[in-house]
Amino acid sequence: MEDEKILLNYFMMTIPHVTVLAGAILGLLLLMRIEVKLALGIFTLLYGIFLTIIGIIVREQFGKLTLYRLSLFAFISLIVMGLFLLLPYI
Repeated sequence: MEDEKILLNYFMMTIPHVTVLAGAILGLLLLMRIEVKLALGIFTLLYGIFLTIIGIIVREQFGKLTLYRLSLFAFISLIVMGLFLLLPYI
């Protein structure tokens, strides 16, 4: 239970920074007048990659927690959704 609390605190401190970075990239893509579906695909793919990197960093300490596994599944599913959005452009 204590480890889950630590993991949640870690996510609360790191995920907002990644969200701002990915959102800034999305804003730049939209300012460059890239098609919205393409920009959202790139955003979702990068956001999923960034979050997965955060998950991989803490794998050794929290790898056995159900919360960690669920969050890693959600992060990887973002990558898959981003690839799905980018399929028509590849």
